[in-house]
Amino acid sequence: MDLRQMQYVVQLAKERNFSRAAEKLHIAQPSLSQQLSKLESELGVLLFSRTTNSVEPTHAGTIFIEKAAAILDAVEQLRQEMDDIAQMRKGRLVVGSLPITGSHVLPHVLPVFRARYPEIDVTLVEDTTSRLEQLTAVGQTDLSLLSLPLGDPSLTWEPLIEEEILLAVPPKHRLAERTGGPGVEVRELAGEPFIVLKKGQGFRTIAFDLCRNAGFEPRVVFESGNIETVQSLVAAGMGLAFVPQMVARPAGTPLSPVYLRLASAPTRTLVIATRTDRYRSKAARAFIETLRETAPAAIASPDGRGGR
Repeated sequence: MDLRQMQYVVQLAKERNFSRAAEKLHIAQPSLSQQLSKLESELGVLLFSRTTNSVEPTHAGTIFIEKAAAILDAVEQLRQEMDDIAQMRKGRLVVGSLPITGSHVLPHVLPVFRARYPEIDVTLVEDTTSRLEQLTAVGQTDLSLLSLPLGDPSLTWEPLIEEEILLAVPPKHRLAERTGGPGVEVRELAGEPFIVLKKGQGFRTIAFDLCRNAGFEPRVVFESGNIETVQSLVAAGMGLAFVPQMVARPAGTPLSPVYLRLASAPTRTLVIATRTDRYRSKAARAFIETLRETAPAAIASPDGRGGR
């Protein structure tokens, strides 16, 4: 067996389809089938069960895929390290990001990074917290921008930004006149309708924990996978929501909620997460340095008022 065959098996496991896998690998489908058959004959086991409509890993295939993916990742890390030693300028970086973070932080970061390192290709992967943790843990991202707490013990992290969590309410809500006054106690919100992000997103957990720590379970009336949809629904009078400071819309924006500070002044911490034993390339180190310089601008109030 060789690395090329391992790559074929791992790609086929991702696609669950010979045609798509062959296309991604830039080879002909018959060649992929022949290489797989050759490898299975050499190993003496079937790696995939084939039917008319699907390709699924067998028990042996599942074990092979896990080990092969780890080997391929180790080879890629070795290549990156050798490239760094040879002082090669070209590189490739895969950055994972939550949709909330990506849309507000990365526009500050990527133009600066591209200007400094034009020959480094950056690939962005946006997904839920749980999925990004999985991808980072198996080395499919070089680093990911996540929020605490992290659930995967194989990840290590360093803080990037700490931002306040605000309460978004409809303009005609009874609390809307509380701007500038004392912060709202979370316990005052018991029984109110809440709009939250869907399961798998880290900020949903933060919102639920705020309510539970105040002694009640949030009454969820709508769920969305997009924080902008959440804010628009709040502005339309459909409920309340907790939102990170960086996403708060400037005053006067159409469909803008009213943003209130909470008495407990809760925060969320954005972190740079990597796999604990992963080699950190020069490209990754340069990206992290650029992140530290530019990302804090994402939480500056657009209208110049603290707490928006």
